[in-house]
Amino acid sequence: MAEGFEHVPVLAGEVLTHLVFPPNRVLRLIDGTVGGGGHSALLLEKYPNLELLGIDRDDAALAKAQERLSFARERVRLVRGNYSELAVKAAEAGWEKVDGVLLDIGVSSPQLDHPERGFSWRAEGPLDMRMDRRSILTASRLLNTASEAELERILREYGEVAKSRKLAAAIVKQRVIRPFALTSDFASLCDEVLGKSRPGQLPAPTLPFQALRIAVNDELGELERALPEAVKLLRRGGRIAVISFHSLEDRIVKNFFRDEAASCVCPPGLPVCVCGKVPTLKIVTRKAVTAGADELGKNRRSAPAKLRVAEKIMD
Repeated sequence: MAEGFEHVPVLAGEVLTHLVFPPNRVLRLIDGTVGGGGHSALLLEKYPNLELLGIDRDDAALAKAQERLSFARERVRLVRGNYSELAVKAAEAGWEKVDGVLLDIGVSSPQLDHPERGFSWRAEGPLDMRMDRRSILTASRLLNTASEAELERILREYGEVAKSRKLAAAIVKQRVIRPFALTSDFASLCDEVLGKSRPGQLPAPTLPFQALRIAVNDELGELERALPEAVKLLRRGGRIAVISFHSLEDRIVKNFFRDEAASCVCPPGLPVCVCGKVPTLKIVTRKAVTAGADELGKNRRSAPAKLRVAEKIMD
């Protein structure tokens, strides 16, 4: 099952720099998107007193993580599920509080590189895009059944596609003639409706495919549900680190950290604060941390990655 699931963790050095723990007691970390176990392996090696709860909805990823993290043996517990369920999974493990939460969100290289997963328009494969293959909602099902209005919203909100209305109308028209089944079916329509891209521009199918993937996996909803649950689980002094890969995700993380770190949310113009808000987080990374030149040279997929870290200061 794990064969072929090789994923290079992005911003690995930056995660180790910012996700720091005290050395003198048993530590607990939740990796809500454990993937192939890249980041977790580095943290388990650095901290011999660290216990890990790794969560992922991709069965192939969990199989690879099981192999990669076998050196830590009883310190590792891996479970299948959505990272928005981290509070439930922690409770099932008997964990009341944790010292860290790591979320490396988005699609992984193995998912992109295997045509049978249907994530990429660059290779012929079924229009699948499910991170959890137990789900009944595939990209083809969404394209073939969603209303034109819903398709337009998905393309506009999740892909920021300039001609979202025109493309949605073309999808509905095309599926009557022949239902969407393959990645090439949708990629060809994107080229036809949006026009071939010029050198230096994103290829026409890129953003529509992103939008479909986000919708199929409810990626933004997952993130919005997970962040408050993660902060509740953190003990004082614990840290949460989130790696995002596009502006929609990063905006959610940035705004959430800002709101949790704010000491007042009163409407502007009030002479004194009346809200009584107490900040729960301290922002550790004032700006998003991005890949350096060395990493960019070795792994081009690290280019859009942004790391934000915050520390729990109040229970």
